[in-house]
Amino acid sequence: MRTSKPIASLSLDLDNKWSYMRTHGDLGWESYPSYLDVVVPRVLSFLKERDLTITFFIVGLDAALEKNHAVLKTIAAAGHEIGNHSLKHEQWLHLYTEPEIEADLSQAEAHIERVTGQKPVGFRGPGYSCSQGTLRVLARRGYLYDASTFPTFLGPLARAYYFMTAKLSSEEKRERSKLFGTLQDGLRPLQPYRWQIETRNLEDRLIEIPVTTMPIFKIPMHVSYILYLSMFSPVLALAYFKLALWLCRWTGIQLSLLLHPLDFLGCDDMTELSFFPAMKLPSEKKIGMVSRVLRLLSDEFNVVTMQQHACEVTKTAGCLVVEPNFGSVPVL
Repeated sequence: MRTSKPIASLSLDLDNKWSYMRTHGDLGWESYPSYLDVVVPRVLSFLKERDLTITFFIVGLDAALEKNHAVLKTIAAAGHEIGNHSLKHEQWLHLYTEPEIEADLSQAEAHIERVTGQKPVGFRGPGYSCSQGTLRVLARRGYLYDASTFPTFLGPLARAYYFMTAKLSSEEKRERSKLFGTLQDGLRPLQPYRWQIETRNLEDRLIEIPVTTMPIFKIPMHVSYILYLSMFSPVLALAYFKLALWLCRWTGIQLSLLLHPLDFLGCDDMTELSFFPAMKLPSEKKIGMVSRVLRLLSDEFNVVTMQQHACEVTKTAGCLVVEPNFGSVPVL
């Protein structure tokens, strides 16, 4: 691993078309419509051209469906890390009992490992869902890291926008009441840290790698957000991202940048997901902007997988330790 630049992990949450339709309350998701055959080859080609190796968080149910097996195998065959993104991509995973979480994660693991040949060591909750129960299950199952926290104050605003555009019942809104997090999440640490889980071996503390938001301001800087800003001004969107990168370097934050499939799909690919921000842009424009964003990232940081990032954190002396008390705000 090159050491002349600080590291930055890069990951993609491989949310499928059906999971977005279900989240939005659209009919027809039960047939599990998929765009994986389109987006996965496109992303893999994009990454290969730029010599980037990243982490793909895969939904277990997608790995369970035979129609997806061939395309999912190509991700691991290309040398990318495979992470667990839950079994059914339910953003209310934090409402599950601990045995239910255990069943969800274990089934997802089994499907993912059977198809890709990789047993996940990292997890990201759908919709940034996280709970003490989830962390305990991850620690017991031997996971190296979690990547479910999203330290921003804008979560409630994103949720309000989502509720305005979605077709949801009162019960479905209740289930999604913490989607994208709460105001308290903006007070969570940006720097990777260890969760203080009940364990006999202190070295077994689970590592948390937050989805990075802009230091100081705690506003989003993931690629989907940059694409949204580019709808108003590509120049200002890139300037915003450059500022975020500079603040990460200035504050010493070990950056973790997040991608989504819709960063590589545009209005020329589909119209059913037009309710998502930036889905009015054609794929060519979106991919061009993603290319510029990742070039800026690579210029400033050594881009690694989430697992490599977590392994570097394990070597860090004096790493912050946080108690997983989701009823209060952790120490900054």
